[in-house]
Amino acid sequence: MRLAALPLLLAPLLSPLAQAATLSVCTEASPEGFDVVQYNSLTTTNASADVLMNRLVEFDASSGKVVPSLADSWEISSDGLTYVFRLHPKVKFHRTDYFTPSRELTAEDVKFSFERMLDPAQPWHQVAQSGFPHAQSLQLPGLIRKIDALDPLTVRFTLDHADSTFLATLSMGFASIYSAEYADQLLKAASPEKLNSQPIGTGPFIFSRFQKDAAIRYKANRDYFAGKPTVDSLIFAITPDANVRLQKLRRNECQIALSPKPLDVQAASTDPTLKIEHTAAFMTAFVAINSQHPPLDKPEVRQAINLAFDKANYLKAVFEGTGEAANGPYPPNTWSYAKELPGYAFDPEKARQLLAKAGLKSGFQTTIWTRPSGSLLNPNPSLGAQMLQSDLAQVGIQAEIRVIEWGELIRRAKAGEHDLLFMGWAGDNGDPDNFLSPQFTCAAVKSGTNFARYCDQNLDKLITAGKTTSEQGVRSKLYQQAQIQIQQQALWLPLAHPTAFALTRKQVQGYQVSPFGRQDYSKISLQ
Repeated sequence: MRLAALPLLLAPLLSPLAQAATLSVCTEASPEGFDVVQYNSLTTTNASADVLMNRLVEFDASSGKVVPSLADSWEISSDGLTYVFRLHPKVKFHRTDYFTPSRELTAEDVKFSFERMLDPAQPWHQVAQSGFPHAQSLQLPGLIRKIDALDPLTVRFTLDHADSTFLATLSMGFASIYSAEYADQLLKAASPEKLNSQPIGTGPFIFSRFQKDAAIRYKANRDYFAGKPTVDSLIFAITPDANVRLQKLRRNECQIALSPKPLDVQAASTDPTLKIEHTAAFMTAFVAINSQHPPLDKPEVRQAINLAFDKANYLKAVFEGTGEAANGPYPPNTWSYAKELPGYAFDPEKARQLLAKAGLKSGFQTTIWTRPSGSLLNPNPSLGAQMLQSDLAQVGIQAEIRVIEWGELIRRAKAGEHDLLFMGWAGDNGDPDNFLSPQFTCAAVKSGTNFARYCDQNLDKLITAGKTTSEQGVRSKLYQQAQIQIQQQALWLPLAHPTAFALTRKQVQGYQVSPFGRQDYSKISLQ
């Protein structure tokens, strides 16, 4: 009798996978919402597009190629004007207590997802209170002439002109595919705002609940077309303080902690229960200089700010050896990176001379905007802002530091209210244009992603010309000319290209840090 009972007693111990597995991730901030097309922050992309949604294609960082996702295959016409995508069959939308889909994914969902961003006559176009910053800055309304659903599983995009970045653009978070059926249901119920608070997608996880500044809860999508995630539920534990994220990780309250401080990475290296994951990030940390706010509208003043800042001291104190000095918008691993581009050396005396030349011998007053909590692109916001404030004071620029909550900071910065703004940009798809079009075009001033607020027709022409050819050598020359103009105009105070780190528990298997800051939790297992 005892021998027969023994397997029953040991069964729970021998079958841990039979128990529900929950993956908890300590993140640094709340998303702005879940309707990802309205926003441009990586925090929002991670909480919506990366877990809830899919795109027609994805960008594989390891191979550097665009790979299938909702589209199994595609054909591009010889003139580069027509793209035909064949969709994966039997892809199911999420089933929740607020939506029960009656059909699977079709070409009509793809058509709806893009036309709401492109067509002012589309009923959903006016619903997005924050507009469509990525679609607008990338000038998609002028690029995509029409979208046709040729049959339930075939969709065709017809472009106005050839664009070598178009396919890679479709891998970006804002290009996620929505349920047209769910959107129609919300419009009929006069509650379109729920698309932002009660999202529906096709992705590996299904939205459950959001408590602002506390937690986001998801459950695994058992019908996921790429296979059910190994874990049964996913929690984003929103933890602004990096020290607290590390403490939670050590207590196993989180199994992954994002955006650790450099000192936390060092501490984790001696902890046998933790692992360190890292990669060179396709990102740039910078201070945006609002060229529409006098006297920052004068190139000499912007150049003086660059010269006044001791970047080497900043990198040592804030990034602590985990970031490489930035001279311009591009990380060095970008294929059109201008290697010979000279940076602004630390030269306070020359900065004073430029201010005097601009008629500001006695200096001026301005403001420095930064976020309260640290992130990969700004590990220590308070210290960084204080160091910039101190260096500017040495040349007569009196800067007041304003610490603004992340969501409000993004909203007000997109409206152009800032003077000097600590910010960062992560390229989504490996293409150099992903830094230029969203950050330096006139269209991006209107959409709000151009934080330098700089609009110049000559720079626009260089950036546009770079997208009209697929010849990488030609594109490189055009983008190098653009980099020279951006630096001469001193639109940014470039800071660093960081190494992206994440800390995990030892039992976490299958997690990789993306150079683009994207997150994939669908293949993670807990051993």
